[in-house]
Amino acid sequence: MEYELKRISTAGIPEAISKVELYRGLNEPEEAESICRDILAVEPDHQLALRLLGLSMTDQFTGGQSDRDREAEEIFQHLVDPYQRLYYRGIAYERRAKAQLRAGQPAHSLLPLFELALREHAGADRCGPRLIHGTAEHDGVACDP
Repeated sequence: MEYELKRISTAGIPEAISKVELYRGLNEPEEAESICRDILAVEPDHQLALRLLGLSMTDQFTGGQSDRDREAEEIFQHLVDPYQRLYYRGIAYERRAKAQLRAGQPAHSLLPLFELALREHAGADRCGPRLIHGTAEHDGVACDP
């Protein structure tokens, strides 16, 4: 007997997103990643699924060669909103540096990663959302560093 995986329907995406958030909260990022990939198979540009996929991947960083840091950065690069793209790339650099620090890398060797994280966050700050009449809007300034 051959089994076929059931695809998530477009209508099922909100519930799947809730499961992703639950699994991340339970520190089960592999399961969260899998569900994100299922969502993206149905809706490839789903911004929340892309963001949660990147975060789920960075949740798995150990500071070793198996970390998929480049893939996480590439996923964040697909975020449409410039603020989110910069902010989450900064998160990826920061988490990568912290994982390598926990893995025993000398702190001074990680300075470039922390500097990249700070640069990305500064870029996000330049174009970050600000609340105007209760909604987030952008200042219209150039965001990418």
